[in-house]
Amino acid sequence: MKENISHYPIPVIVISIFFFLFPLPSLAKTVIDEARRTVEVPDRPQRVVTLAPSITEIVFELGQQHRLKGVTQFSNFPPEATLLPKVGSYIHLDLEKIVALNPDICIATKDGNPLAVVQRLESLNIPVYVVNPHNFETVIKTIRNVGDLLNSTEQAKKLENNVTQRLHRIKEKVAQIKHRPAVFFQIGISPIVSVGTDTFIHELITLAGAENLAAGPRTYPRFSKEQVLALMPEVIIITTMARGDIYKKAQAEWNSWKQLPAAKNNRVLMINSDLVDRPSPRLVTGLEKLTELIHPDLFKKDKNRK
Repeated sequence: MKENISHYPIPVIVISIFFFLFPLPSLAKTVIDEARRTVEVPDRPQRVVTLAPSITEIVFELGQQHRLKGVTQFSNFPPEATLLPKVGSYIHLDLEKIVALNPDICIATKDGNPLAVVQRLESLNIPVYVVNPHNFETVIKTIRNVGDLLNSTEQAKKLENNVTQRLHRIKEKVAQIKHRPAVFFQIGISPIVSVGTDTFIHELITLAGAENLAAGPRTYPRFSKEQVLALMPEVIIITTMARGDIYKKAQAEWNSWKQLPAAKNNRVLMINSDLVDRPSPRLVTGLEKLTELIHPDLFKKDKNRK
């Protein structure tokens, strides 16, 4: 039998409508963020602004995109992220646009977001939770922490398990190799820029079963063309950090040096930079693609099964 609303006292109806239209404000809780800062954050954040594309991706992967009210300029994945209001780039944030979105929390990254903007937001009583992913282990930690922050703990566990299982499968495949080819990984065209030891990409190269020819203390070392030629890389991988023909031109130039092992064996290759330089769940997709580029034989059996 259907319930008749007239059976309820008028005050109950009024109170119910009031709380539907004006939900109770979120309570606050105190947490330690990944920059080891003590931060008071809402326990049910409803208006979230993310200050880096990788954080935007994590929020979407957690199924919490309905909370997003603003993202940074290059937040292009998933495609729905491009429709959200922009608050500048993660390095050059637009403070006025962030404040105008009336966020009840911002999620920032220690590597890239200006500390002055974080401090200014906090001075305006806008909580800022800072994440600090710098390798696979800490990417997983960030997924877990953002999940807790947005009351999406179970989805965060599922996402963590997915990333961990795929990482384990790549490690199993790489354990079969007998040779780790020497790789020159190019992220800049003019000047030529590669990646040192303290980078996401170095970890990916190592996990993918290769040697990083630019390994060393300099995070993003520069090279002349002659220096790269002298290294005699077996594989050259170019990231498409900028769009257009410039990267295809760089690929063609390396291929013209036939004394290079990479050119001689058709191993001058390209990969989407978003997959290898963003500390998001897609980093494991980048690892899978990179491993297949470097060791295609490891994946032939998988393709034959399809």
